[in-house]
Amino acid sequence: MSTKKTTFKSITNWLHLWLGLASGIILVIVALTGTLLAFEAELEPIFFNHYHVVKPVGQRLPLDSVITLAQNACAGQKVSRVIVRAEANRSIEVRVGAKGDGSKGVKLVYVNPYNGQILYKGVYTKKFFQQVRGLHRFLLLGDTGKIITGISCAICFFLTISGLVLWWPANKSAMKQRFKIKWNASGKRLNWDLHAVTGFYLSIFLLVVTFTGLVMSYDWLENTILKMADGKMAKEAKVKSPSKGKEIKAGIYQDIIQQTNQIYPGEGFIGITIPPKPSQAITVTKENTNAVIASSDMAYFDAKNGSLLKKVPFEKLTTGAKIRKMITPAHTGSLLGWPGKVLALIVSLFTASLPISGLLIWLGKRRKTKRGKRIARPLQTAV
Repeated sequence: MSTKKTTFKSITNWLHLWLGLASGIILVIVALTGTLLAFEAELEPIFFNHYHVVKPVGQRLPLDSVITLAQNACAGQKVSRVIVRAEANRSIEVRVGAKGDGSKGVKLVYVNPYNGQILYKGVYTKKFFQQVRGLHRFLLLGDTGKIITGISCAICFFLTISGLVLWWPANKSAMKQRFKIKWNASGKRLNWDLHAVTGFYLSIFLLVVTFTGLVMSYDWLENTILKMADGKMAKEAKVKSPSKGKEIKAGIYQDIIQQTNQIYPGEGFIGITIPPKPSQAITVTKENTNAVIASSDMAYFDAKNGSLLKKVPFEKLTTGAKIRKMITPAHTGSLLGWPGKVLALIVSLFTASLPISGLLIWLGKRRKTKRGKRIARPLQTAV
């Protein structure tokens, strides 16, 4: 091996070691919380069955009645978002209030759509999975935590690439052993194989998870990618409600749900975002369960009379807008449905193990070096 190659590998090895040790505990926290978030949609109704799951009895109440009940439970504060699940046995999630409106955070209300019972009321940020998300993205330290996790994500991206460099066999004879784990080897060798060989096979998925994490952490990176995709920065669409007057049509939200299901048939959940001002349009998203990869379609409705203003199916979006919508699902694995989520779980658990197996490799080498020095030390002769 040439001197240049040896020097490059030595520097790469040094950076891989010390950056891995420095970021280890953060990577473990982020990876383990990521395993929970990958299955948030499946775990939440299991963990909190008492307010997520209801018994379907008779006809459902109109959505407008459900919204009014949630609003009354929060002292008449304005509703900002409503989530209606496709399953008949699921409660309706209503978010009341907004950041900076003088309230103590966004309230979260779950309502039984059959009898109007308030099943749960609390602060949105105190929700279990929001706490997990806060730990995953901010270490529960706000902006400081965001900086730390962003840097750790960049380090993990580098560690994946540097790991591939270090894994790369020096010659053809070493190639064979780099592709398989020797299960009957010593503990040290097995640990190295699990760290390096498994890392090789999962490297492409690790790069996807860490890169999408970087995009979510840094606006400048997201903007750069979107600009490259579309040739220019796409402005966020702001659709206004054209109708005049202050009167809001009775049954507007139930009407919007029916229109959305007609425009976009299928069993996906529906999210309704209600603007703070009636001059702005109501934004509706519906999960597209028929798509090959997870996606959602959008529509805009007049905030006063509920008439359809604009429909924006996923396939009509620009390349940049599609990428923006796919970043989070790609990060969590939900982009590919259950197989993607299971893969994300495996990658996250493996990532959490890397700092530990890496530390064991380093300690093993350190002990070996110390032992070598003791053996090499000349014996002192008595005077």
